[in-house]
Amino acid sequence: MDQMISLPDREMERLMAVRSLMSFKNGPSPELEALSELARGVFSVSRASVHLMDDDWLYIVEQAGMQLAECPRDVSICNRVLAKQDVVVIPDLTVHPDFCAMPYVQEGPKLRAYAGAPIELEPGLIVGAFCVVDTVPRLFSTAEIDNLQRFAVLATAVLRLQKANFTMSLAERELRNAAMTDPLTGFYNRKALDVLVDLQLALALRENETFGALYMDMDGFKIINDTFGHSAGDCVLAAAANRIRTVTRNDDIVVRMGGDEFAIFVPRPDGPETMSVLADRLLCAFREPFDIDGRQVVSRLSIGGAIAPQAGADRATLLSNVDEALYQAKKAGRDRYVSRAL
Repeated sequence: MDQMISLPDREMERLMAVRSLMSFKNGPSPELEALSELARGVFSVSRASVHLMDDDWLYIVEQAGMQLAECPRDVSICNRVLAKQDVVVIPDLTVHPDFCAMPYVQEGPKLRAYAGAPIELEPGLIVGAFCVVDTVPRLFSTAEIDNLQRFAVLATAVLRLQKANFTMSLAERELRNAAMTDPLTGFYNRKALDVLVDLQLALALRENETFGALYMDMDGFKIINDTFGHSAGDCVLAAAANRIRTVTRNDDIVVRMGGDEFAIFVPRPDGPETMSVLADRLLCAFREPFDIDGRQVVSRLSIGGAIAPQAGADRATLLSNVDEALYQAKKAGRDRYVSRAL
């Protein structure tokens, strides 16, 4: 296309707004679907749609009637709406110098008429267009153009509401995660047992898969606290958390159960050997001394493990068996892993 279209004002701010809307673009939007269907009937056209445009691409949020594909922004007719920041009406694309040679005019859908109104998320911040197209040339009356602008206003309102709801859901998720997070180690706290662990356990068992659990206790940690103080103990716990992170997988759920006790829940382990390998890595990691202001202190692990459903089909039973295995590890001399096989 030989036309020169200048970038609109506040382009970076506009792109940020578009990308915030793109976060939920692929989700269902019955309101925009209904709005597009209504517009197609009101204007008696082949297609009505809601488009968003970032720096180089036109995205289809919703479309009714003829189904078209997304395309580069610079070849789209809606790009003219963004550049003009106003309604664009083209009664016959075949005689328009900028669009007559486009493939969507010459081939494929053979579009003929176009009308688009800007979707203005905030005053002066146009993120896309509400447009209607037809396969026959046609004029749009003043009343129809006014109605098209009203449809764009309604589409804007829906997008604003969706954005607000999406932002609120993120905030709620962050608050929920904060409530479930231990601030010292960054691991989950016991509140996550009800929300995350029970869900993952149920999903695994529903699919006839297994679900593993390790329970760990830091041997000698009380002596560190009593000798060097709670501040030093906190430093050791933070360092211990980093060691645990180095040997766990992304899918593993680590919970600080309290004090110097941690649990690791392993969704769908390949077998007892998976739990044993993980436990061995943890034991090796904790055999290295911790540094407290230049002093080397040792706090190794005792670990108990078990796998559901063999050791229980619910969290309470599973943890009871894991706790028993942990007791056996301590009784046998600590710095070891005991698996509760049932």
